[in-house]
Amino acid sequence: MRSYRVIPGTLTAALLAAVTGAAFSASVADAQREQPPKPPLGLPPVQWPPDNQYTREKAELGRLLFFDKRMSSDQSVGCASCHAPEHAFGDSQPVATGIGGQKGGRSAPTVINRAYSTFQFWDGRASSLEDQAKGPLANPLEMTSYKDADQAHKACVTCLKGIPGYVARFKKVFGTEDFTIDHVTKAIATFERTVLSGDAPFDRCQEGDKKAMTSEQVRGMQIFYDKTACDSCHIGFNFSDGSYVNIGIGMDKVSPDLGRYMVTRREEDKGAFKVPTLREIEHTGPYMHDGSLKTLEDVVEHYNKGGIKNPWLDQRLKPLNLTPAEKKDLVAFLKALSGTGWQQVKAPRADEFPR
Repeated sequence: MRSYRVIPGTLTAALLAAVTGAAFSASVADAQREQPPKPPLGLPPVQWPPDNQYTREKAELGRLLFFDKRMSSDQSVGCASCHAPEHAFGDSQPVATGIGGQKGGRSAPTVINRAYSTFQFWDGRASSLEDQAKGPLANPLEMTSYKDADQAHKACVTCLKGIPGYVARFKKVFGTEDFTIDHVTKAIATFERTVLSGDAPFDRCQEGDKKAMTSEQVRGMQIFYDKTACDSCHIGFNFSDGSYVNIGIGMDKVSPDLGRYMVTRREEDKGAFKVPTLREIEHTGPYMHDGSLKTLEDVVEHYNKGGIKNPWLDQRLKPLNLTPAEKKDLVAFLKALSGTGWQQVKAPRADEFPR
């Protein structure tokens, strides 16, 4: 039998190096697994809350919860019922529909790029995505039959604790089987912060690709920035300054929705609603907080007329006197803000939901 000469210490050192190298590679792989998804072109990194940092397992738990109709009292409605991927994380309806077919008073805003906004809802009453996620779970018009928010949240958590698969996932993500509504909403918010849209023709054009936008869209961009000053509100990479503005929508009704005023009780906030992102605006109609404008052409015409006059109308709204060609070009530019990222988010298969 052939023998092999072993130099003392060599094998031990080699094994140690191999084990150490494997451990290092595994730790690098684990670290990479915990890195948030890279935002598409045109978007900055998402700022994750100190008390709700990203992990892949937490985002996956949030995805399951987001699509699970068992979150509602009658198990007929989930978050995705009003924020569906096939409708660009809206529902393509004028107003949201909750349990029992009840209609809300406002449209369901898209989830896309909500990671870049602190205050949530059309009136900004929620201070974070975590806080926002609690709202529908406690709203009798949306997902619960309870009138009291604490009871509604308790019922939701009790339901989830009765599903062993969820108990195991919460234990893995948060280190406890005795999870609360705060754990539930942290998971949902983590998932929602991964629903992004960028790398639109506009972004590629800004990076130097002169063929990314059509000539019509380029003309529309010039109108957007130079003639109509749309960027006085729709500014920055997300095309929103996060402010609340009265543009007259619904203010010609007998009892109008007073929007931000119902949160702040400040006179100047009457009829003011959040300036939405224009990212994916092509796919998120109907438009405005009440879904009253069906098309982008309708939206442009609303602004072209200077809004609907009322005592609190923002002073920046004036008739624009756009020509038919300019209106068409402006709509074309808005469609150049449709990008990629969110399309890869899919609803779980039936057999993926925890049992």
